[in-house]
Amino acid sequence: MKKYLLKDYISLLQEKNVLGDVNLSDTCMNTVVELVSCDSQQVVSNTLFLCKGVHFKAQYLQDAVNKGAFAYLSEVEYPEVNIPWIPLTNVRYAMANLATMYYNDPWKELNVIGLTGTKGKSTTTYYVKTILDTYLKRVEKQESAVISSIGTYDGVERFESHLTTPEPLDLERHFRNAVESNIDFVTMEVSSQALKYDRVLGVNFSVAAFLNIGYDHVSSVEHPTWEDYFASKLRIFDQCTYGLVNLDSEHCEEILEAAKASKKVITFSETNEDADFYGYNVHKVGNDIVFNVRGSDFDEEFKLSMPGLFNVSNALCAIAIARLYDIPVSDIQAGLYQAKVPGRMEIYTSNDKKITVIVDYAHNALGMKNLLETLRQYNPGRLIVVFGCGGNRSKERRYGMGEVAGEMADFSILTADNSRYEKTEDIIKDIESTLTKKTRNYIAIPDRREAIAYALKNAKRGDLIAVIGKGHEEYNEVNGQFTHFVDREVILEEADKLS
Repeated sequence: MKKYLLKDYISLLQEKNVLGDVNLSDTCMNTVVELVSCDSQQVVSNTLFLCKGVHFKAQYLQDAVNKGAFAYLSEVEYPEVNIPWIPLTNVRYAMANLATMYYNDPWKELNVIGLTGTKGKSTTTYYVKTILDTYLKRVEKQESAVISSIGTYDGVERFESHLTTPEPLDLERHFRNAVESNIDFVTMEVSSQALKYDRVLGVNFSVAAFLNIGYDHVSSVEHPTWEDYFASKLRIFDQCTYGLVNLDSEHCEEILEAAKASKKVITFSETNEDADFYGYNVHKVGNDIVFNVRGSDFDEEFKLSMPGLFNVSNALCAIAIARLYDIPVSDIQAGLYQAKVPGRMEIYTSNDKKITVIVDYAHNALGMKNLLETLRQYNPGRLIVVFGCGGNRSKERRYGMGEVAGEMADFSILTADNSRYEKTEDIIKDIESTLTKKTRNYIAIPDRREAIAYALKNAKRGDLIAVIGKGHEEYNEVNGQFTHFVDREVILEEADKLS
C-alpha cells in the first residue's frame, strides 16, 4: 500500500477547504506517515493522530505521542502536548478524506453495495450476502464481505458490530482488508448518521438501495427533525451507480426524485406491476413464504424459510441487486431459501413443546407491528411480548412501541434494553404512557433476565413469547459499561430451571 508524506495530506485538506493556518517545519512536512489514526491504542511510530469526540481528553493525545504520534489534527489546540498542531474546521469531513487517501481508495477495487432504510437493512444485507456466497462458492471464489449492525467480516477480521456503519478509518480499513483478501463484494448497511456525518464520504456504491422511511430516529441526539433524517438518508444516491427504490415505500415520489442523482434508477415493488422487479402471489406453504418475481428476463418462484410476509420486500431488493450482477436465478433461489439472519425471528421451543419463544431485533413501532402481525398468524393462546427501549434515543420510539404493544399483545412485560445514560424506570414510564391507553395487561420488571424468567414461568401451553429489541446483541449497555447479555442464552438458562 502506497505511503504518503504529511505534505500530501496537508495538500488534500487544503483542497477540501477544511484546514486552518498551518506553520510546520520542512522536516515535519516531509515525514512519511506510517498510520492515520484516532485511536491511541493503535498508534505506531510516525502516526498522524486525529482528535475527535466530545469526550476527547488531552491525555489521550499524550498517550498517542508516547507511542509515536508526530503531529495531530483537531478543531481545538492542546498546548500542553508538545507536538505540532494541524488545525481543522471540520474534523469529521477531514477524517473521511484522510481515510480514503491513507488506504488508497480501496472501494475502487470492490463492488460495494449500500443499503439504507428505517427497517430491514440487516435482513436485506444478509439476504444479499447469502445469495452472493452461494454463487461465489459454486464458482470457487472468496466469501463476500459484510459490514452491518449484526457483524463485520472483511477477509481478515470477523466480529460482532456495535455500530451500524463504522467510522471512516475503520470502514476504509475493512475495504482494504477485503481487497488484500481477494474479495470482490462488500454488502453494508448505511445508517442515516453515517450519511449525515460523512462516514461514507468518498465511497461510490456500485448499488445503493433505499428500502423504506419511517420516524424512528428523530430526537435531540440523532436527527432534530424528520426532514433532517429523510434528507440524510437520501444522500446515498449522490454517491452510487445504480439507485434501487422500493415503490411501496412512503414518500416514494421524493425518493425517486432523489434517486435521479444516480446513473440509473431500478425499482422493486409488491404492488406496482410496472416495477423493474415485481413480486406477486405471496403466500405461505407450511412455514415457508412463497412468492413469484417478474424481472426483465425472468419470471420465477422464490421461497423464504424465514417467517414473516414483510420479508418479501427485503427479498425483492436482494433479488434485484443480485440480478444487477448477473447472478443466476438458481443461485438466488438457493441463497434466499437458506438465508438466516442472527437475531431475526429466531425460534426456541421448550423440550416439552409447551413454550415457544421468538427472539427478534424489532426495536421500533413499525418493526414491532410487522413482527406481531406475523406471530398472530400462528394463532397463539396468548401473545406475550417482553421489550424495552434504548436510552438516549428518540422518545417517539418508546411511545410507538407502547402503542403497538397495547393494541396487539395479550400481555406485555416492560424491561431494560440498553438504557445507556438514562434510568430504565424512566424509559418504562414513557412506554407506559401510551401502552396504558390501550390496555392494563402488563407488568414492569426492569431487570431483563427476571423479565424473561417471569414470561417463561407464567406461560401456558400454546402461548407464544416474543423477546424483542436486542436480537443478535451480546451485551447490555448501561452508563457506558457493556456487560455480557444474550437473550437466547438467558432464555435457555431460565427454561432449564423450569424443566
